[in-house]
Amino acid sequence: MQPYVTLTLNGHIGVIEFFHPEHNAMPSDNLKKLQNTIVEAGKNDAIRVIVLKSGGNRTFCAGASFKELVAIDSAKSGQQFFAGFAHVINAMRKCPKLIIGRVQGKAVGGGVGLAAATDYCLATKFAAIKLSELSIGIGPFVIEPAVSRKMGQTAMSQMTINAEAFYSAEFAKDKGLYADVFDGVEALDEAVKTLAKKLASYNPEALKEMKAVFWKDTAHWDDLLIERAKISGKLVLSEFTKETLKRFR
Repeated sequence: MQPYVTLTLNGHIGVIEFFHPEHNAMPSDNLKKLQNTIVEAGKNDAIRVIVLKSGGNRTFCAGASFKELVAIDSAKSGQQFFAGFAHVINAMRKCPKLIIGRVQGKAVGGGVGLAAATDYCLATKFAAIKLSELSIGIGPFVIEPAVSRKMGQTAMSQMTINAEAFYSAEFAKDKGLYADVFDGVEALDEAVKTLAKKLASYNPEALKEMKAVFWKDTAHWDDLLIERAKISGKLVLSEFTKETLKRFR
């Protein structure tokens, strides 16, 4: 199957789905499509609430595209690469509609950032999380503000330092990333559907104002996340990272 990003309307619910055959990794073009689709959904008056999900029943999102990562050859292209998730996270926080995350499977790196940038996130017990960036010589700099804001600095540092370990869905729930965890996809989808329908029946102006309150004091993220992308863009060119990436190829 080919990568895609789609927006489907179901009454006043807008469902955004992304997919990539490589464990729902996100290459730059898919990230750009996802950013634009979130902006589009935010401007659509028929949509009152958004559901963000990925295709398939396994991995939610494996993070940034590894093929693009190994091909980076300059600080500029490195910054542009890592800015992909920065633009998506900023689009999510600035979107005037509440975003429900539907996480059916594992989330790694930028995938954890996507989950953290939703306003309310539901998952299955298979949705373990991992921040593996430090193990290859970079770090989760771009997604850190979103993850720390949702899970706290202690959990963020714990996952970052123990970079090769997956943390369970229950851990993610205990730390505030997931609002609830379900035994399987069927129960997850029913819970997402029920919540989305309830929210879509509420006063849209109240939802919009509440969203603004949830994301207060984050206006500086437009600049902050791009500065973080610069850091990763430089580190990916280091001899350590280049040698480490060769072992994965």
